[in-house]
Amino acid sequence: MIHNTQLLIDVLLLLVAAILLVPLFQALRIPAVLAYLAAGVVLGPHTPGPVVDPELPGVLAEFGVVFLLFAVGLELPLSRLRAMRRFIFGLGLLQVVATAAAIGVAAYLFGLDSSAALIVGGALAFSSTATVLKVLVERGETVARFGRVSVAVLIFQDLAVVPLLTLLPLLAGDAANLQEALAIAIVKGVAAIVGIMLLGRYVVRPVYGFVASANSPEVFTATNLFLVLAVGLLTAQVGMSMALGAFLAGLLLADTAYRHQVEADIEPFRGLLLGLFFMTVGMSLDLPFMARKAETILALTAALLIGKSVLLIALCRLSGLGTANALRVGLLLSQGGEFAFVVLSRAVGLRILDGEDGQTLTSVVALSMALTPAVGVLAHSLAEAWERRWGAEAFRVETSDVKGHVLIAGYGRVGRTVARILSRHGIPYVALDLDAHRVAAMRDGGRPIYYGDATHAGVLRAAGVERARAAVVTVNRPALAEKAVEAIRRHAPHLPIITRAHDLAQFGRLKHAGASAVVPETIEASLQMAGLALRSAGVPVDVVDDALDELRKDNYGALAEGPADKAKPAGGD
Repeated sequence: MIHNTQLLIDVLLLLVAAILLVPLFQALRIPAVLAYLAAGVVLGPHTPGPVVDPELPGVLAEFGVVFLLFAVGLELPLSRLRAMRRFIFGLGLLQVVATAAAIGVAAYLFGLDSSAALIVGGALAFSSTATVLKVLVERGETVARFGRVSVAVLIFQDLAVVPLLTLLPLLAGDAANLQEALAIAIVKGVAAIVGIMLLGRYVVRPVYGFVASANSPEVFTATNLFLVLAVGLLTAQVGMSMALGAFLAGLLLADTAYRHQVEADIEPFRGLLLGLFFMTVGMSLDLPFMARKAETILALTAALLIGKSVLLIALCRLSGLGTANALRVGLLLSQGGEFAFVVLSRAVGLRILDGEDGQTLTSVVALSMALTPAVGVLAHSLAEAWERRWGAEAFRVETSDVKGHVLIAGYGRVGRTVARILSRHGIPYVALDLDAHRVAAMRDGGRPIYYGDATHAGVLRAAGVERARAAVVTVNRPALAEKAVEAIRRHAPHLPIITRAHDLAQFGRLKHAGASAVVPETIEASLQMAGLALRSAGVPVDVVDDALDELRKDNYGALAEGPADKAKPAGGD
């Protein structure tokens, strides 16, 4: 029997709001983040209608950020994290220090005392991990270069929360023990991180092997939940955020064979709990207060977004990031973050900060978070415009005298094989790829490969698409491959375009996009295997070749899936 009926009603209201608003917003092509924020506003205490006790989603909402950081950790194996250390401890440190100093000085000049200005600067230096990662995940950009740099900065911000929270009680009382308290906090944090990594290497991975051998999905899911919550609790006990602990827990499993199953198991928890987090942000928006202070809040929000963007863009450029990616990172991390709510509320409770100032700044942070999806769209548009106009200038000069070459879009295993064969026959080529590490490594070997998006007109012109003798598209992502074919065909109507397809369905789409020849990988592999089998069975070579050529006629029409093929196979692929 349910004794707390109000609790059940609150849960139902939260679920109904999500069920109604999220599909509606997505149908209107509005990010789901804004749907959850709107649901929180509707159910919050500052608007007419039903009111949900914010304590209920508040308790669960923190776990949304925890599970999100766990998922991000799963996508960042230690090898990749080591490659990011320059951005974590270089750009991340510069961003926090420079932003906190700039905002702190501005707050002091506007009348806050030194302690309050220091806390405000530190609180507003943080960005919203949950909002930024939600935007990156929805667009599939967490592994893009600017996505990885954004994650690196967010990781350092999570680390920087520790000394800031340590500062709060000291600024409110005796500051004599400041250095000692910070030193203890740092030592505890480092010890916790080292302990977690050792625990993962010698305990967690063997335990997962044992659990997986039991073939019990519910026990495997329970193990995932236990790991996230236990490591999060451990980091919370030493003064760091649970989210940072969850990130470390994800790192422990990123290089294991269990990574993909773990990610699938936590996906439902992550999505629902993260939605609750954004609902709590919406509930914190005091609309009557914001209406009374509208001019101040809007002015401060604009100053925060513009100021952090300009500062971070400059720091990204100093760190060696290209202008287009610097624009994306700077704008995407320009908002305030969820840790600001914690810091500001504690500062008000300790009377370091005036209550009305705290409410104003909380409104600014919440509003800046709500605007993040729109700012992300702006960042994407500005970066694309820059790349179209200037992004290709870096290699335009190097390729200006190249003609009669083959343009290769995508320099993975297939692209490298094509390039190697072309080189053996003395045919020049120019390759484009979006993996910066791969480009850097290959250019060190003297290969004509450049960082660039083959779907952009400026990049194609810089690569000499009009002077090329052919184009080979080996991009592994189907949608991107189709866009590349369309872009090349648009700018070089008579150029032969050869591309790869995973199956006959993509074969048709690529032909429609303008490809001259399409090689369906799975079909061609099957034909080659069938040919070898026939030759092994003693069938003459010319008969085998004729049979295979017959199957290739009419765009592999003889191999199109028939009724018999649609039955569920007993095995194979």
